[in-house]
Amino acid sequence: MKRYAGLLRGINVGGNKKIAMADLRKLVEGLGHEDVKTLLQSGNVVFGSAKADQAALAAELERAIEAELGMSVGCLVRDGADLARIIAHDPLGDVADNPSRKFVVFLSGPVDPAKLAEVEALAKPGERLAAGEREVHMWLPDGAAETKLTHLLFQKRLGVTVATARNWNTVTKLSALLT
Repeated sequence: MKRYAGLLRGINVGGNKKIAMADLRKLVEGLGHEDVKTLLQSGNVVFGSAKADQAALAAELERAIEAELGMSVGCLVRDGADLARIIAHDPLGDVADNPSRKFVVFLSGPVDPAKLAEVEALAKPGERLAAGEREVHMWLPDGAAETKLTHLLFQKRLGVTVATARNWNTVTKLSALLT
């Protein structure tokens, strides 16, 4: 049984796509996954599964949310090794001094450095991006509400189907839940 973090995009943010965490836990348990826990109210679910294909697990979550809750929600799945690698890599640790303004944008596909450079050109002064494997590290010194670097921009410019961001505090908490 391997542990995974399911990352749902855009639920319970600004009153949109409300999903109670108890309902999300029940839904994930209904898919046959074990030891299901949620973190915060913004679409983070940790679970154990015998399945190994992260993309298939994400698609399974998307289908179940659509079928049972009537919402189209983009989902990504990462395992503990992914989160440990992301934390160990931390290319912005030297400049990002506030973990609530330091983000990881999780992507449904690999990062193309040339396309990421195009996105970075749209950043405000002081904002920084750094490529990972299937994620982008992002430092937003003025906060997420003040940036042009949104999930929709990442999806469109990087050519991925799902992009969802978590702040550094949430990334480290999710990683701890997976160990």
